[in-house]
Amino acid sequence: MLFILGSDHAAFAAKEALKAFIQQKYQDQVEDVGTFSEDSCHYPTFAQKVCQRLKEQPQARGILLCGTGIGMSMVANRYAHIRAALCQHPQEAQLAREHNNANVLCLGARILTAAQMQAIFAAFREGPFAGGRHQTRLDLFASLGEKI
Repeated sequence: MLFILGSDHAAFAAKEALKAFIQQKYQDQVEDVGTFSEDSCHYPTFAQKVCQRLKEQPQARGILLCGTGIGMSMVANRYAHIRAALCQHPQEAQLAREHNNANVLCLGARILTAAQMQAIFAAFREGPFAGGRHQTRLDLFASLGEKI
């Protein structure tokens, strides 16, 4: 599976650690769109990069990290093809996949430990979409107004 990662400066170290974990434990392909240092930057830039790549690679999933994960999730959910979930527990990630077919996981580097992020990622990675009534609900998203 391909995971496209992006972070701001506040989550740079967490992104690097999670990227290494994904590659080592799962041997999944990881594409890192930045940031590439702890120099101050703007999180919307990297949310946009991940969302644009997911439009080109719809079978991939995204991971966005910032200090809290809130800003990244707000930006990502502006895109019609994105269903971003801010998760702080593995069960949230599992249900985000099962009920919402979430394709972007948002994490807060100042909120979560590395072990917590790994457990949340594992639930997100393994979680299947249940379809059925949940797909019916997702189909309603199209009527919610203009998006990018």
